[in-house]
Amino acid sequence: MGINASQGGLPVLDWIRDYRGEWLRLDLVAGLTTAAVVVPKAMAYATVAGLPVEVGLYTAFVPMVVYAILGTARPLSVSTTTTLAILTGTQLALVVPNGHPADLLAAAATLAVLVGIMLILAAVLRLGVVASFISEPVLTGFKAGIGLVIVLDQVPKLLGIHFDKGGFLENLLALIHHLPETSLATLAVGAAMLLILVGTERFAPRAPAPLVAIALGIAVSGLFALHSYGVETVGHIPQGLPAFTAPRLALVEQLWPGALGIALMSFTESIAAARAFAGRGEPRPAPNRELLATGLGNVLGGLFSAMPAGGGTSQTAVNRRAGARTQAAGLVTAGAALATLLLLAPVIGLMPQATLAAVVIVYSIGLIEPAEFRAILRIRSMEFFWALVACAGVVLLGTLKGILVAIVVSLVALAYQGAHPRLYVLGRKPGTDVFRPRSDAHPEDETFPGLLIVRPEGRLFFANAQRIGEQLLPLIDADRPNVVVMDFGAVPDIEYSALKMLIEGEARLRERGAQLWLVALNPGVLRMVQRSTLGETLGRERLLFNLQSAVERYLSQPAAWG
Repeated sequence: MGINASQGGLPVLDWIRDYRGEWLRLDLVAGLTTAAVVVPKAMAYATVAGLPVEVGLYTAFVPMVVYAILGTARPLSVSTTTTLAILTGTQLALVVPNGHPADLLAAAATLAVLVGIMLILAAVLRLGVVASFISEPVLTGFKAGIGLVIVLDQVPKLLGIHFDKGGFLENLLALIHHLPETSLATLAVGAAMLLILVGTERFAPRAPAPLVAIALGIAVSGLFALHSYGVETVGHIPQGLPAFTAPRLALVEQLWPGALGIALMSFTESIAAARAFAGRGEPRPAPNRELLATGLGNVLGGLFSAMPAGGGTSQTAVNRRAGARTQAAGLVTAGAALATLLLLAPVIGLMPQATLAAVVIVYSIGLIEPAEFRAILRIRSMEFFWALVACAGVVLLGTLKGILVAIVVSLVALAYQGAHPRLYVLGRKPGTDVFRPRSDAHPEDETFPGLLIVRPEGRLFFANAQRIGEQLLPLIDADRPNVVVMDFGAVPDIEYSALKMLIEGEARLRERGAQLWLVALNPGVLRMVQRSTLGETLGRERLLFNLQSAVERYLSQPAAWG
C-alpha cells in the first residue's frame, strides 16, 4: 500500500527530505538509462509532429525538470509520446498548412502553452476524475488507431518518397501510387534500422535499442556520406539552450479545440503510467497535483520551444526497471537531453531521416495490441465492438475527431450498460446461508415453493427501471409466487422515477394476491423508501436485513401462503 501524496507544499521537498544515500547511484543509473531511450525517441516524435528534432530535445528537458519538482509520481518520465506527437502534428497541419519552420515552432509553442493552461484550470477545478473518463477497451481501440496512423505516416520516410498528406485512406492510396519512386538507398538504411531495433529488443532487451540504432545510423551516414546517395538526413540542429518563444495569441481561437483533446490525452496517459508503476510505500499519485505539474510543465516548456508533453508508459517502465527511486532520475534524464543539445547537435545532424522513421514505427506498432483486442472479445463482445469503433474513428475521421469518438463511445457504452442492468434469480447453496444466481452449474441449489428471490444490480434510475420490470414480469408469470423478495444489496442508489415504478409494481403484485419484500437496502436507499408511500405500505415487516432472515420468515408462516 502506498501513502497519500502530500497535499501542500512542493513534492520535491518530500522526496528530498526522505532521500537516502544508497538511492543516488540507482537514480543516476536509471536517469541515464532512460535518457538513452527518451532522447532518441523524443527527436523521432518531433518529426512525427512535423517539427525539427531539437524540439523533441527541448521537450525532454524543460517539462521533465518541472515535473521532477512538482510531480507526485516518483518514477514518471515526462516528455512526449507517440499519441501526443501525432495529435500535435494534426493540429499544426491545420494552422500552418504551408509548413513554414518559424510558424510551426510558434504554433507548437502556443499549443503547448494552451495545453498547460487547460491542465492547470482542470487542477484548480479539481477535475482529476477525468483520468477514468475513457474506458479501457475504448482507449485500446483509440491507441490502435493512433498506431496505424503513425506507421502509415512514417513509411514514406522509410522509402524516401514524398507526397501531399491527407486522410488515412488518401495517404494509403498515395503511398501505393508512389511506390515506384522508392529510393533504394533510403530503403536499405530503413530496413537495416528496423532489423537492428527489433533484433536488439529481442536478443539484448537490456540494451537501449533506439540509442544503438541512432548511433549506428549517424556513424554510417558520416562514414559513407549517405546524403550523396539521396538519403535525407536531419540537417542543421541549433546548438545551445532552447530560446524563449512567445505564444501567438492570434492562433488561440484555432488551436484551443485541439489543445483540449491533447490535454485530455496527456493527463490520461500520464496518470495511467504513474499509477501503473507506483512502488510499494511510495506516495500514490494525486490526480489534481498531477494536473498542476504537467500543466506547468507544458506552459514553461511551450515558452521555451517545447511541444506538448506528458508522461510516457514505455519510458516510465524503463525508468522503473532501471531502479529509479525518486524524481531525481528525471532530473538526470533532463540533464542528458541538455548535454545532447550543448555538445552533440552537430553530430545528430548527420542522422538519416529513415533512422528516425524506423524508431517511430517500431515503438508505434506497440500501440496496436491484437492480444488485448482478443482478451476484450473473449470477455465481452460489446466492449470489443466499442474498441473497434474507437479505432475506426481515429483512422477514418482523424486523430482529434477520434478523441471525440472515443469519449462519445465511452459515454454511449456507459449509458448502454446503465440502461441494461442485470437481474438474477437466486437460490440458496445447500447447508449454508449463501445465495447465488441459479444456473445449470448448481442444480442442487435450494428454491422455495411460492417464493421468488431476485437480485438487481446497479443504480436504478429512469432509463433502466422499465428494463428491470421487463425482466421480472415473465418470472412472476411463470412462477406465480406468493412473495417476491428483491435483494437490494447490489443497488447503491434508486432514483425517483425508478422508485415510482417500484411503487406501481408493488401495487400490481398486491392485485395478484402476492407480496413484495425488500432486503439489504443500504442506508440511503432505505431512507428514500421509508419517506415514500412504499415505505408505509411495506412497513417494518417487509423491509428485511438479509436474505436468510427473509427465507426463515417465509418458511415460518406456511399457513399464510396456503
